[in-house]
Amino acid sequence: MRVAAALALCCLLLLPRPALAAWGAHGMVAADHRLASRAGVEMLQRGGNAIDAAVAAIFAVGVVNPASCGIGGGGFVLIYLGKSGNAVALDYRETAPAAASRDMFVRDGKAVADLSRRGGLAVAVPGEVAGLAEALRRYGKLPLATVMEPAIRYARDGFAVEPHLADEIAEAAPDLRADPLLARTFLQADGSPRRAGDTVRQPELAATLQHIADDGPPAFYRGAMAKRIAQSVQARGGILTEDDLKQYRPTWRRPLRGSHHAAEVVTMPPPSSGGGVLLQILGILRHDELAAFGPNSPTFLHLLAEAMQHGFADRARFYGDPDFVHVPLADLLAPANTASVRRRIRMSGTLDHADYGSTIGRGTGGRAAAVDAGTSHVSVMDADGNAVACTSTVNTAFGAMLVAGDTGIILNNEMDDFSAQPGVPNVYGLIGAEANAIAPRKRPLSSMTPTIVTRNRQAILAAGGSGGPLIISATTEVLLNILDFNMDAATAVAAPRIHHQWTPAVLNVEPGIPPLTRQALARFGHVVKEMRDMGVVQAVRRTAGVFEGASDPRKGGEAAGW
Repeated sequence: MRVAAALALCCLLLLPRPALAAWGAHGMVAADHRLASRAGVEMLQRGGNAIDAAVAAIFAVGVVNPASCGIGGGGFVLIYLGKSGNAVALDYRETAPAAASRDMFVRDGKAVADLSRRGGLAVAVPGEVAGLAEALRRYGKLPLATVMEPAIRYARDGFAVEPHLADEIAEAAPDLRADPLLARTFLQADGSPRRAGDTVRQPELAATLQHIADDGPPAFYRGAMAKRIAQSVQARGGILTEDDLKQYRPTWRRPLRGSHHAAEVVTMPPPSSGGGVLLQILGILRHDELAAFGPNSPTFLHLLAEAMQHGFADRARFYGDPDFVHVPLADLLAPANTASVRRRIRMSGTLDHADYGSTIGRGTGGRAAAVDAGTSHVSVMDADGNAVACTSTVNTAFGAMLVAGDTGIILNNEMDDFSAQPGVPNVYGLIGAEANAIAPRKRPLSSMTPTIVTRNRQAILAAGGSGGPLIISATTEVLLNILDFNMDAATAVAAPRIHHQWTPAVLNVEPGIPPLTRQALARFGHVVKEMRDMGVVQAVRRTAGVFEGASDPRKGGEAAGW
């Protein structure tokens, strides 16, 4: 009784920051910036659907949170169509230039990290404009020019810097000073970082967005703009060409489908690793009565951490671009395999590092794969039953720290998401596998996890996140909080989290995980380390005909309903 009382007291003392809940009868948009959420709602009010709203919100967030995403990057969009019950997935992930090679970042036998993270060689072919335009063309109702209006307005007229962007600018200030346009946009005249409340205007980006709105994706991928992008990359030592831009195409893929407690979970296939790992974790825990343990209990968190380790170990060994490598998803997600993995989980201890992961095809891969961050997610639902989960990125904050000439386009550093060299860590300390090695036109592996949950052919939840490998664990935990622990969206998103990615062998916990729970996890054999703000999730939930939205307080977003 004393232990239980102490645990309860710790929970009260360490309540997470609240998430602001939004409610609406006609639709809901949850983005990591209030202006982006409002841009989406504006489209719903103008007669658009969830696809129009999501595209508008993603274009907008690329302006108001430019450290996270933008038209110089790429991503994934998952769409559930309420009328037909069909789900589709669009991969607009960046691709390696045609001149890319397996060892392009290796010098004197060693991978040089800065080459894949800053400057021209770090830039992959952007897919954002082509992908968003394609999703809109096929499933939206409004013209591209209409859905881009809010983004153009924010870039032209300016917006107040929010605390999250102010923190990103302050941290990146030394790199921002190296690029004249980045410095002029995000730093004061004396070189100091712009602070929260300062106004940022991006006239060059506004002109670029207007050109795309008027003339469509060809304005980006051909002609004068493509020339300026290629020339800027090459001037900084890169290999991207006009032909790389001309040849880029987004790819429609079949979504992954699984089940959890009579609900169907629809999520993103490779080259996203997030959907497969999420479904594998859910499969491993399928027959456990998680609600009986409680969301912060040592037993539940130990089970979840062990399931994460198995899922991330398989991610490392097997995942890559499915157009280049075979990813054995049918075997990994088969009930027989997840049940076999569950039987190997020890309830009072951990396994040796090499013993995590499925036993299929052992010895066919490396130890871990690259991940992504500097990312943004938007979740949307509308009154017609449509749902969208869309995640976009430039990889790390402000991407390659390279602006394409006078276009205002901040270019990605997505080449760092490949394995530069087997066994060499990327920017997040994870080592790479052969399945994710660099090849021309190949898409790098991603952790983005756009996910939609349905029940009785109705979308009941759209979710996804940002934060590199933390995307997978954070999105999974929000789903479990709602489906197993019956939390509302705001509580589920704000609740404290854990994260274990197998390599390194550390169980990260947020400050809200009680001290006595941490001690119990350590006794189970986990190396427990506190980490703040583990992932950022945007969630929209439909219940009893009302939409509930929640934007993660860890990034300061705000959902908007209508």
